[in-house]
Amino acid sequence: MPPCKYTPQMVGCPTCGEQNPERARFCLSCGQPLSEAGRGERAAETRRRVTVLFTDVVGSTPLGERLDPEALREVMQRYFDAMRVAIERHEGTVEKFIGDAVMAVFGIPRLHEDDPLRAVRAAIEMSAALEILNRDIEARWGVRLQIRTGINTGEVVAGDASAHQALATGDVVNTAARLEQVAEPGEVLIGPATYRLVRHAVRAEQAPAVELKGKAAPMAPWRVVDAGSMVADGRHFDSPLVGRDRPLHVLHDTAARSRDDRAPQMVTVLGLAGVGKSRLVHEFLGQLEGATVIRGRCLSYGDTITY
Repeated sequence: MPPCKYTPQMVGCPTCGEQNPERARFCLSCGQPLSEAGRGERAAETRRRVTVLFTDVVGSTPLGERLDPEALREVMQRYFDAMRVAIERHEGTVEKFIGDAVMAVFGIPRLHEDDPLRAVRAAIEMSAALEILNRDIEARWGVRLQIRTGINTGEVVAGDASAHQALATGDVVNTAARLEQVAEPGEVLIGPATYRLVRHAVRAEQAPAVELKGKAAPMAPWRVVDAGSMVADGRHFDSPLVGRDRPLHVLHDTAARSRDDRAPQMVTVLGLAGVGKSRLVHEFLGQLEGATVIRGRCLSYGDTITY
């Protein structure tokens, strides 16, 4: 007899999105009860704080007049694919494409402590990806795309992504869309709530207050200028370092040996999160003299980007 090819029915966790066997009573990832989802009932909606990103193409109507429908379809499909890759690389969720606009949510189904910063990073990467795409479509069809982006952070009512319910509903969604509409081509505008959460890692300048459609009061957004190294964490190392004499001595001894022998040395600093690895390296580099320091870092998430 051929082997049985039974495939168990999977159920998405309404909290973290993890796929679990239908008979599971608790999520195998976050431990939340799955009784409602396991019985096939509608998962309860939840309130959560998320960051919403809206991006659209500037001047898409004249673009449609210049291009053949098949060429336009190919251009827009490649544009959407490039934007999706940039968003999902930072673990955002593309909720929908509306005409030539992209709406993404950071914080659904998985919530991260740095979702606002991930959204800003994604917006910057989307602009960089568009520049690469423009080289090809300009060579083939003689057109270039421009985008503008609005980002806002706040509370929404979120449905169950695994059940294909609406992901996010609330004023934060409307405000992000309005910020996108008032942004200039190539600009990334962020709301005040988003700026407060990313100001340690993003260089931004105050934009003039604007009237947003449907809003009772004007809003003064921030224009993103630069995201620095894209991995800044905003920590301050201004308190005295205590009890690290031995590891500091090892680092200084290794540096001296490299200098005297004119040969490379490698030191790997290992430890649990929060024990002070970054602080140790910061202190060592601050004491190092006569050396050129080159820093390289990678994001803590994503695929095929480490090192």
